[in-house]
Amino acid sequence: MIPQAFIQDLIARIDIVDLIQRYVPLKKAGANYSACCPFHNEKSPSFTVSPSKQFYHCFGCGAHGTAIGFLMEHSGLGFVDAVKELAQQLGLEVPEEGPAFSGPGREQQRSLIDVMSTAARFYREQLKSSPRAVDYLKRRGLTGEIAARFGIGYAPDGWQSLDKAFPKYDDGGLAEAGLVIDNEAGRRYDRFRDRIMFPIQDARGNVIAFGGRILDAGEPKYLNSPETPLFEKGRELYGLPQARVGIRETGAVIVVEGYMDVVALAQYGVNNAVATLGTATTPTHVQKLLRQADRLVFCFDGDKAGRKAARRGLEASLPHLADDKTVCFLFLPAEHDPDSFVRERGAEAFQLAARDATPLGRFLLDTLAEGCDLQTAEGRAHLVHNAKEFVPKIAAQVLRLQIVRDLAAVAQLSPEETSAALGLAPPPRPPRPAFEPFQKGDWQKGRFGKKGLPPPEPRVGVVPLEQQLLRVLLARPRLGDKVPVALVGHLPETAERAAVMAIIDAGEDGTLLDAPLGAWIEHFRDSTHEAAITRAMQSIEEGYIDESKLEETLRGLLDRLELQAVETELKNLQIQVTSGRADSSSAARLGSLLAKKQKLKSGQTV
Repeated sequence: MIPQAFIQDLIARIDIVDLIQRYVPLKKAGANYSACCPFHNEKSPSFTVSPSKQFYHCFGCGAHGTAIGFLMEHSGLGFVDAVKELAQQLGLEVPEEGPAFSGPGREQQRSLIDVMSTAARFYREQLKSSPRAVDYLKRRGLTGEIAARFGIGYAPDGWQSLDKAFPKYDDGGLAEAGLVIDNEAGRRYDRFRDRIMFPIQDARGNVIAFGGRILDAGEPKYLNSPETPLFEKGRELYGLPQARVGIRETGAVIVVEGYMDVVALAQYGVNNAVATLGTATTPTHVQKLLRQADRLVFCFDGDKAGRKAARRGLEASLPHLADDKTVCFLFLPAEHDPDSFVRERGAEAFQLAARDATPLGRFLLDTLAEGCDLQTAEGRAHLVHNAKEFVPKIAAQVLRLQIVRDLAAVAQLSPEETSAALGLAPPPRPPRPAFEPFQKGDWQKGRFGKKGLPPPEPRVGVVPLEQQLLRVLLARPRLGDKVPVALVGHLPETAERAAVMAIIDAGEDGTLLDAPLGAWIEHFRDSTHEAAITRAMQSIEEGYIDESKLEETLRGLLDRLELQAVETELKNLQIQVTSGRADSSSAARLGSLLAKKQKLKSGQTV
């Protein structure tokens, strides 16, 4: 593992503007630099690079990260390769060992990654010495080059073959990584035997799981790693690291069902395909892919099982749709899967079929109409009833309006009646300006035109205290020593509260306190706090906090937090008084708390 201290030093020393300028033409924009985003198509620049924070962020698609993240996303490199590339540019040598994140959880993760890396090397070596396995891959049309690109290997047909790869076959890490099974009799044996092995990688390029395909007839045809501390099926996608460049070049990603489908498509030049990992498509899958591509194509068999899988993909997509993104569904002929289709008809035919895939709106309406007799009032009512489960979940507002209108036409209702039946509020009408007497020159000034109207007031929701506190500390970590840990304990047990505590803990040794924002992002990469840290970072970049008034903002937050703590204690004491369980000290404490509450509410210093 690469030491975390080295990564922090690398982020602090690299010039992120100089790096990104090599790939994207940047223009000075105040303290930052801007450009059209390289990760999605746009006409006006929404991509910004901050040299002080060593960070980039796109206000359009949400892409963000450090110099390391940029190389990973733009060049398709794994984490280690991106670090090595940056280190080489600075003339640094990457240390191979050293402390990563502190804590037992991080040490466990490092250990398991080492275990999986050793297993992956072992399986690759075994493939070279197995003519039977090599012949199987050749018969499937794969070359040695494509097998090497995906790290394909072979698990020998033995009960304890991995004892050749590990000095201690009884090491607990092998079971924890899902490589071996301990039966009830206490006997240990390899999980994967006589199978083609497909390593599954995370965003850094680390092997975190395997999929094994049986060579001959037998069940199960595919065997996957169980969920482990490294691997969660609903979050990962097979082939995503290898597909990044293809996704960026085409602006599209194709989701298939099997490992061999991904590899076969890549063999024929279709380099933007990924696969789910023995589970249905999840909202996390969709969210991850739509951040990298403008077009998402689900590719399934045309049989009943394929239609069922497509419906799950449809349901997972609805909350993450955007009006500038497209989701489609490609159903292959019943006798084909992507592997056989591309081998028989070629890449051009497959890409043409993907281009003509059924748009989500049409597939949704077809799905809703299943089992409904649209020639009768009852059937049309059934159609609208079915739509209640799906249409309100559509996040893309304009697309939802379009689908409501199409649904209304089929149901023989007006769009307003259909919206009401679905429980949707009608689109808001813009407020009319107050009447003022007509004055000379008003037409020229645009008073009565579109440009003459003031913008509507933005509707800002109440942001929880823990989220606001996280933003402040991430913007200026040194303020963490001003935050009483006891007060943080009064916050709800959310991911944001945990991230606040993690920032305070990480700042105690002082090494990160003056580091740029990018170093903090890398510090928490792949940790349990990454999602909360990322959300806070995006809020900072999008101006949801005034970075010139951080100390003042923090004082206000701590006062509110202290007031919450006082009110909670008051409530408990008042219950004791009411129930007759309070003693003299409780009564005195009650008076003190009431005075403290009054001072806090009036803004006085306590």
